[in-house]
Amino acid sequence: MNNFDEYIRQGEPNKAEKAKVWKTAIGLQEVDGLKPSNYLIKTAKQNIEGDISIEEVKHLIDSYYKQGSAKIKETRTEEADKVSARIAEILSEQTFSFSPAEYLIIHRRLFQGIFSNAGKIRDYNITKKEWVLNGETVLYASAESLKDTLEYDFEQEKKFSYKGLNKEEIIEHLAYFISNLWQIHIFGEGNTRTTAIFLIKYLRKLGFKDVNNDLFEKKSWYFRNALVRANYEDLSNGIHKSEKFLINFLSNLLLSEKHSLKNREMHIQFSETVNVQNDTVKSDNDTVNDTVLDLIIQNSKITASEISERLKISLSTAKRRIKGLKDNGKIIREGSDKTGSWKII
Repeated sequence: MNNFDEYIRQGEPNKAEKAKVWKTAIGLQEVDGLKPSNYLIKTAKQNIEGDISIEEVKHLIDSYYKQGSAKIKETRTEEADKVSARIAEILSEQTFSFSPAEYLIIHRRLFQGIFSNAGKIRDYNITKKEWVLNGETVLYASAESLKDTLEYDFEQEKKFSYKGLNKEEIIEHLAYFISNLWQIHIFGEGNTRTTAIFLIKYLRKLGFKDVNNDLFEKKSWYFRNALVRANYEDLSNGIHKSEKFLINFLSNLLLSEKHSLKNREMHIQFSETVNVQNDTVKSDNDTVNDTVLDLIIQNSKITASEISERLKISLSTAKRRIKGLKDNGKIIREGSDKTGSWKII
């Protein structure tokens, strides 16, 4: 993904804007632990250069997967590639309608041919075990009430007036609205990516045109966990809903503030383990060590080679950081080195 930074540094407006769109589109796949192929990166760069249109990118990606590589399908790389291209297309368009229909259309455009229920309201109840909740689930809206709940939230937002609010108050309200919209979880799959694209388009409508795209590129999984924490409470154990993480994300996104955005700080047991973490995760480079853990949290099957590539560190350094986390009792390996996965302790 860093391959696109050169276009932003060069400063050519058209190329820089396309590069930002692609960085966002690809980064959002991290929400589901997906990683695009090198072929997608290659075609995206051709689009940024102006050699091919976004329609041609989509056609090339479709043709590429008609070859039917079973290995690629197993890793869901096809989904990452196709959805990335579709996000880039939607974010490049100067169109938007603040309505439930627009929300449904975005989901259909992103996932048509990938999910059988693309653009359709789910007709069954769901639960999702969350790492940040220690395996518990947010209580999502019931299938019977989805349409009415969605329409109600949109109607309330349409009535809301931002007049007279300062930027901090605006962000607090946006956090409230977008967390409620996500909590409905109106689709069976793909809710977070759909909500993120809708939010970006809505922010543009509200006049926030110069946002920090790096946030959705590098912190999309944090964005999802922040939505989870904004909608979960367990009063019997002293756990309350908290929008502060989502507010921190939006403040960094819109106001270029510098809040620390670390997934583990959102874990419902973080307050109980923070001292242990501070005592045990010490090295000559705490930032790298922390980021290795974040990557493992995002993708339990990530390899040392992938960590090395993502963090731009040597393979030996990546292995040493992983070993440090294992020795400190923060992670364990389940299964073989090739087919196993990491488990967070």
